Amino acid sequence: MFERPNEGKSACVISINFGDNDFEESIEEIKELVLSADMKIVSTVNIKRSAPDPKYFLGSGKAEEVKFMIQESKADTVIFNHNLSPSQERNLEKYFSTRIFDRTALILLIFAKRAKSHEGKLQVELAQLDHLSTRLIKGWSHLERQKGGIGVRGGPGEKQLELDRRMLKLRIKQLKEKLDKLKRQRTMQRKKRSRSGALNISIVGYTNAGKSTLFNQLTHANALAMNQLFATLDTTSRKLFIEDGVECVISDTVGFIKALPTTLIEAFKSTLEESREADLLLHVVNMANPNHHEQVKAVNKILEEIKAASIPQILVLNQIDRLDIKANHEKDEYGRISTIQLSAKTGEGIELLKEAILQLVVAKQSAETEIFE
Repeated sequence: MFERPNEGKSACVISINFGDNDFEESIEEIKELVLSADMKIVSTVNIKRSAPDPKYFLGSGKAEEVKFMIQESKADTVIFNHNLSPSQERNLEKYFSTRIFDRTALILLIFAKRAKSHEGKLQVELAQLDHLSTRLIKGWSHLERQKGGIGVRGGPGEKQLELDRRMLKLRIKQLKEKLDKLKRQRTMQRKKRSRSGALNISIVGYTNAGKSTLFNQLTHANALAMNQLFATLDTTSRKLFIEDGVECVISDTVGFIKALPTTLIEAFKSTLEESREADLLLHVVNMANPNHHEQVKAVNKILEEIKAASIPQILVLNQIDRLDIKANHEKDEYGRISTIQLSAKTGEGIELLKEAILQLVVAKQSAETEIFE
């Protein structure tokens, strides 16, 4: 319906330090995002500014330097490690004569590539259209044409822009209705699981922390587990047997990232509700990442946004095999295991995790028994 230029294969990546403490980490992350979008980085620009330039974001002088660099490296795409306003994106595309992706657009592109299920594709399309709705401006030449004359499509004198807006709003409405129907179905499935008395467990964590590897290790499933950002988008649920008579339902969910676009959070609400409705969250952390403490904060922030911050958590410090340390655990003030160091890849420490889950199952069953008594 709305044609946008295809993503390029060679990219110039621009990162601007506005005094951020995690600037170096963000540079590495945007590189991983670009590679996850199947693009090749041919040039990078890392600069420092006190504030964004209203017109070109990076300033007119630096924009001129970057324009020359783009021509030299023959990059057909420019990627900003930041979110741009519609006018900034428009000005930069015109000035550089190339396709511009800001951080949100890049993540949306990756999600579009990764979505496999019907629901996942609907959620990604909704997020893309929400993002596109802010980019429908008169700067696009094909939106300048007038549709004049009585009986002509769009009515007398109606601009193509206005027609596009109406079509976009209609499609967004259709997508939301379809997702609401799927949400009701998902809610019914959760109610059935709840009536069975099984503990509902949701695996959450920063993207590429090893969630799917842990899911496979616990359930002996074959969910996709790749060393890529956002390798898993669609929620997968399996039964988990801890011991005889103790059954749980465990779900592997989409990974989080710093500054996850609000359009994605909104579109994926029904999927993220798997976490909000869980009895227990397994918060998987890549312990080998030197910035894993910041990643934990980013995940907890999103859990607050989706109203899942109050759900009991077990912090799973993964990838000890890369650090050459042994499996270990910590207990909370109630004597329950709250933090576990393990390797989802080798399986070391998995028994500790099962023991921690069993403690929660027993606690849940005790609480339900007290209510009925």
